[in-house]
Amino acid sequence: MSVRFVTGNEGKVREAREYLGDVEQVDYDYTEIQSDDLRDVAAHGAREAFAELGGTEPVLVDDAGLFVEALGGFPGPYSAYVEDTVGVERVWRLAAEEDDRRAYFRTVLAYAERDDDAEGGVRVETFEGRVPGTIVAPRGDGGFGYDPIFEHDGQTLAEMSTAEKNAISHRGRALSKFAAWLDDEPAQTEGAR
Repeated sequence: MSVRFVTGNEGKVREAREYLGDVEQVDYDYTEIQSDDLRDVAAHGAREAFAELGGTEPVLVDDAGLFVEALGGFPGPYSAYVEDTVGVERVWRLAAEEDDRRAYFRTVLAYAERDDDAEGGVRVETFEGRVPGTIVAPRGDGGFGYDPIFEHDGQTLAEMSTAEKNAISHRGRALSKFAAWLDDEPAQTEGAR
């Protein structure tokens, strides 16, 4: 089965192919609702993308964020906005004032497909992945976004190779769960399988 992954990020598509094999990238800019819950954001995006792309073939959407525990989960679902407006360095300075700098990256994948028995004729399933870590002073030259301030097992994500980072990836963990679900699901939509 080919999976249509709705994203403009080729790196996400490459990672998805490691778990799912045949993945088609679909660049569609769905509305990202404002919510404190990644599941709501991803599920809304999947429903909208499914409908706008014809409502016949399943779609996969993801949303992710960095959650700093001492900051009440901030920036969470607003991570991209905060990175663009406040900046990674200032998030580090906020966390540096805290005794507890535990944090985690979290991804929620939302898969939408036609199901006449579901509400609105669309079934949405979600899959979550997380990776725990600590917020630290910026280190490393690789990665992107919050990678320089997020440490996992003694290294920041910016200090890891792509292979090392993918081995612990929050998105990878969600993709693994999704792949297992796909393998266990009966062929509910013969045309999509």
